[in-house]
Amino acid sequence: MSIFNYHRRRSSSVPVGVIVIGGDNPIRVQSMTNVSTNDIEACVEQSLRIAAKGGELVRLTTQGVKEATAIGEIRHQLRLRDCDVPIVADVHFNPKAAYVAAENTDKVRINPGNFVDVARTFQKLEFTDEEYQEEIDKIRRALIPFLDLCKTHNTAVRLGVNHGSLSDRIMSRYGDTPAGMVESVMEFLRICREQDFDRIIISIKASNTVVMVQTVRLLCKAMEAEDMHFPLHLGVTEAGDDEEGRIKSAVGIGTLLAEGIGDTIRVSLSEEPEAEIPVARQLVDHIIARQGHAPIIEPQPFDGEARLYSHPIEGFEQVRHPLVIGHDIDQIPADWHICKADSDPSLISDDKPVVVHSDHVNAVGEIQAFIGRMVNLGKRNPVIIRLTYATDNIELLQIQSGADFGTMLLNGYGSAIWLDAPAIDQATRTRICLGILQAARLRVSHTEYISCPGCGRTLFALQDTIKSVKAATSHLKGLKIGIMGCIVNGPGEMADADYGYVGAAAGKVSLYKNKECIEKNIPQEEALQHLIDHIKANGDWQDPL
Repeated sequence: MSIFNYHRRRSSSVPVGVIVIGGDNPIRVQSMTNVSTNDIEACVEQSLRIAAKGGELVRLTTQGVKEATAIGEIRHQLRLRDCDVPIVADVHFNPKAAYVAAENTDKVRINPGNFVDVARTFQKLEFTDEEYQEEIDKIRRALIPFLDLCKTHNTAVRLGVNHGSLSDRIMSRYGDTPAGMVESVMEFLRICREQDFDRIIISIKASNTVVMVQTVRLLCKAMEAEDMHFPLHLGVTEAGDDEEGRIKSAVGIGTLLAEGIGDTIRVSLSEEPEAEIPVARQLVDHIIARQGHAPIIEPQPFDGEARLYSHPIEGFEQVRHPLVIGHDIDQIPADWHICKADSDPSLISDDKPVVVHSDHVNAVGEIQAFIGRMVNLGKRNPVIIRLTYATDNIELLQIQSGADFGTMLLNGYGSAIWLDAPAIDQATRTRICLGILQAARLRVSHTEYISCPGCGRTLFALQDTIKSVKAATSHLKGLKIGIMGCIVNGPGEMADADYGYVGAAAGKVSLYKNKECIEKNIPQEEALQHLIDHIKANGDWQDPL
């Protein structure tokens, strides 16, 4: 894997229904229904819409045995309508549901954080070595019969860890860390290998793009060290909707795809499920266009972030976050260095910022290599990364620039970004750039929403609720607000949110301050005002201008 030269990561091939994931197969795109799994007709219709848009897998919520059985009928009805899209059961907290689903679906997703381990308390617990091992033995006893069923029915398994669903046992040893997320997966993978079960796909997700990228990279290293090569599913959980959801997904997923990591993806938008598919396809197509590109000479590795090597120069004095050209800096002075990424950085003087651009098909890789060579030469000039796009499609610009700038920013490159898109007005370009910087956790410019895409577990009208919460709070710059349809991943996934709005029961909402529940079971029609009242009581409210 390289951040400079694009090559797909070597992974094993896993059949899932009529498709194969991993190996030399295309990167698959998928979505998830958001209606009750027991409403068979609604699930069939929604699955058909996802498939018609190009979705290659459809996942359905599976709370219990009843839903697992219903999925079998949903799959049957789809086949009667000449739709052979693979069907995936999404299981949490219920091994019995997983056993039934193994007989009725093409793939079963289980979450190592809550498949066997007791429900999370988010409290510091201590486990002796013996207690810790006993919990792993419990996993083995529950997992082996499930794997045997999957073998019998040729059912694939996705081991899906979310940042917000680590068990107390894992948290006791590793904390809420990428290392804990990786170990949560590896425990299950080792048992699967003991049982000679290899129909496995892995996902390891977070709503924080920095955590998500770090964790997947660490997982790849951990698997490589144990000679495992399972395919990977990528996604940024609770990404939100509209522009914010598209940019955040592009930043996180795009960074990993650019390194050749990822065999299937889902863009988790708080919109209709079929809306996710074109976004995912545009993202994949943008990255794989780099296949077979002319090799880029890689710089010598160095420690730290290239951004941190730069020294103060006029226009970049004491800047603590990357700047945006057209917003922080109106025009580039004529005496600043303008360089192509294939030029010789030794010719650059030390007293001026550098603007670097590229027309290489893998411009992202070539620009990073150029900046790396600068660092190798001891050049500490601030670097402005200029990327040019010919499109007049705003959504496409969000996705492509989010993936490209996001990759370089998360890798530590760039003191400023310049989004050159002549067909798009400057105000829109500036907004996109600020969104990219916020998604990369480098600059806060607006309220951030961590909102789930919704599924059959959602306990209120999610899309309408998100619009209402945004309308009331979008002026609160710097706050993070989580909007979660149910309790499954809610409190954990919004761990770094300031406030949380979580479905507690039908028509009921619980409110959180960080991970602490501060009010339970509020009637939904009253919940938004209660949220505002809590924000005010904690001194975080500002009246709109």
